[in-house]
Amino acid sequence: MSATAPADLKKTPLHALHVELGAKMVPFGGYDMPVQYKAGILAEHKHTRTAAGLFDVSHMGQLRLVGADAGAALESIVPVDIVDLPVFKQRYALFTNEQGGILDDLMVCRRPDDIFVVVNAACKEQDTAHLQAKIGSRCEVIPTPERALLALQGPQAVTALARLNPDVAQLTFMTGGFFNLDGIETFLTRSGYTGEDGFEISVHNDQAVELARKLLAQPEVMPIGLGARDTLRLEAGLCLYGHDIDTTTTPVEGALTWAIQKVRRAGGARAGGYPGADTINAQLAGGVQRKRVGLVSGERMPVREGAKLVNADGTEIGVVTSGSLGPTVNQPVALAYVQTAFAAQGTEVFALVRDKRVPMTVAATPFAPHRYFRG
Repeated sequence: MSATAPADLKKTPLHALHVELGAKMVPFGGYDMPVQYKAGILAEHKHTRTAAGLFDVSHMGQLRLVGADAGAALESIVPVDIVDLPVFKQRYALFTNEQGGILDDLMVCRRPDDIFVVVNAACKEQDTAHLQAKIGSRCEVIPTPERALLALQGPQAVTALARLNPDVAQLTFMTGGFFNLDGIETFLTRSGYTGEDGFEISVHNDQAVELARKLLAQPEVMPIGLGARDTLRLEAGLCLYGHDIDTTTTPVEGALTWAIQKVRRAGGARAGGYPGADTINAQLAGGVQRKRVGLVSGERMPVREGAKLVNADGTEIGVVTSGSLGPTVNQPVALAYVQTAFAAQGTEVFALVRDKRVPMTVAATPFAPHRYFRG
């Protein structure tokens, strides 16, 4: 793609900087986004695992829920404990439909004056409409398109960021706060999508490029595109909405039951009450026909999204939803849905790749260990 994006693609506030840095730009989520820079996907992936990478995630949706009832209102449409979420704590959540299917996954952080929500780029218009329709009478739903979002990820992210404000080092995984970064006002959380320690930084569009340049000036930091973002999150066993989870998958099928706190499950003090609760609670109690699992291959052939999975007899038992060569683990890895009878770790299945049967083994995720900073 040329440096000039097609007219129908939106641009983030960092678009010109990406072009200046030599990024290869591609359409993603309705935006013209960098898939890689000059170093290439493999180098960017390895740099994030060993030092610190800067990602532009400004295409994602940022919203504020304002009002005394905002927490209870949001809890009424997610299977997650929001009411008890302390100030400056963040939690992973899911919008579900009446069938228990996943409309989107999101991050939620309670702040002193609002609840801060980050949703996926491709879903942000429908998510905003969903919030307005479901809880707009109980709290203000305020999109904040005037704010950019940067992610600084990797074991040396804290070293680089602390030069702009040493206080950021006091945060632990899934906590946040307001910080002045060398003269730039931001809200940041210690979280991310790579499995590494790191931060997501919300900043006004007018100061996004200035902040990005300050971060890129740190010796540990290099710019990272969507290509490495995908291989990093896959190694970390993290779902990509629209691929590994969608409206046809429930949180139980998607192996996301860890996100449903006891208080929201059957018998809990605030059980149910959200769309699809009956279906999800029934699945929690009685199990499901298929499950999301991790797969690893001893062969070098990558197994991509859409590859069918069969058992030893050739009977179809599932499908791959994400797959790539994992640069850190140095073997092909995948996320897939399989019939529950084949979901136990160590089970051998076969992926069909160009009429070849590629043996794969059901494995625990994450494939590369999480290294979040928990204090």
